[in-house]
Amino acid sequence: MTPASYWCELAWLGGDGVEEGVVVEVDEARISSVESEVATPPPVATRLDGLTIPGLANAHSHAFQRALRGRTHAARGDFWSWRDAMYGLAAHLDPERYLALARATYAEMALAGTTCVGEFHYLHHAPGGAPYADPNEMGRAMIEAAEEAGIRITLLDACYLHGGIGEEPNEVQRRFSDGDADAWARRMDELADGPNVRIGAAIHSVRAVDPDSAAVVAEWARGRPLHAHVSEQPAENDACRAAYGETPTALLADAGAIDERFTAVHATHLDGRDVAILGGATATCCICPTTERDLGDGVGPARELADAGSRLALGSDSHAVIDPFEEARAVELDERLASGERGRNSAAGLLGAATEGGHAALGWNDAGRIEAGAIADLVTVALDSVRLAGADAASAIPSLVFAGAAADVRSVVVGGRGVVRDGIHVEVDAPLELESAVAAALR
Repeated sequence: MTPASYWCELAWLGGDGVEEGVVVEVDEARISSVESEVATPPPVATRLDGLTIPGLANAHSHAFQRALRGRTHAARGDFWSWRDAMYGLAAHLDPERYLALARATYAEMALAGTTCVGEFHYLHHAPGGAPYADPNEMGRAMIEAAEEAGIRITLLDACYLHGGIGEEPNEVQRRFSDGDADAWARRMDELADGPNVRIGAAIHSVRAVDPDSAAVVAEWARGRPLHAHVSEQPAENDACRAAYGETPTALLADAGAIDERFTAVHATHLDGRDVAILGGATATCCICPTTERDLGDGVGPARELADAGSRLALGSDSHAVIDPFEEARAVELDERLASGERGRNSAAGLLGAATEGGHAALGWNDAGRIEAGAIADLVTVALDSVRLAGADAASAIPSLVFAGAAADVRSVVVGGRGVVRDGIHVEVDAPLELESAVAAALR
């Protein structure tokens, strides 16, 4: 890759403030140097007006659920009734339609500043549960979709064995199941990392994976990211206590799943011991506020988790909205509603969860920062939009986190490669492809 140089009008290099006149040199997809207070752009540098931040990581995605946007949000019911609608969609997707839908969804993420996605993948097999000729065909479609959309991916392939605790999978859930954890592990052995790909693992939930099987998944995933849906709903906690006498967090800890590479997704309904277990392990908790409020899940204890030692990451989950800034501010604003207290989470801390925290949870510890040696991911947002007009160097980060939007993203560089220029994806006509892909997915 040809070396490149960027001059950033303002850049966030960590902490509470921003630097002015920052030159970022890129070589072989990585940042080779960073210099601040360069008043005039060098002749060879690409000028990035506005505020430049590290690439954003979407740490929890179910790409196929993008097709449900606007089709389930107004319906009365709860998480469980929404799940029925989701199963209806999952019942008939095939690799070709899923590739098209994921590619367009990932392009929408790129336009919003996302440079890496964690795809929590459980739609594995053909209808009825028979494996495709390549048992990883659906997962490989996700990898191809990310490549074509210009972003990196961590494929978090989920073990999913049961329809509920002690229950056989239903007709739709048979698409998700490998039969047992050893068969899941054999299928996983056929997947491999690539330059823009990490292979991670997931325990779908304690509802779908029994403790012995969770231990098999945890052992397979040693040294790799391991994610799980944890305590998204009170009914999940109740069922787990009734069957095992423990909370989902305690059960996963007993299975050897929880350590510094583990990410608890949602972690909404935790007790004090759960918070202590996750914090003591320095595990990550991935909060997905737009989905959690859409499904009526509740408000998770992000501040308590962080104070206990957990790291935070963010995800758009069902893609009711794809806007990393909305997810970031919602962590704080939802906690304000629940607690009656303001300022529980700082703007810089929330932006850190959206950048470095998310990348670390996905196994990309060398991304999410603008510093020498890091992967060259740069996202530039305009500061002259109606939302951010008036922001200056002192107020840029709070303005972006609490008022900015995906629509303010003007430029996205992923691994030194320009993916979004002037607010337009350089290769994917995302609106047109989403229209076509959603229609095909719903047929």
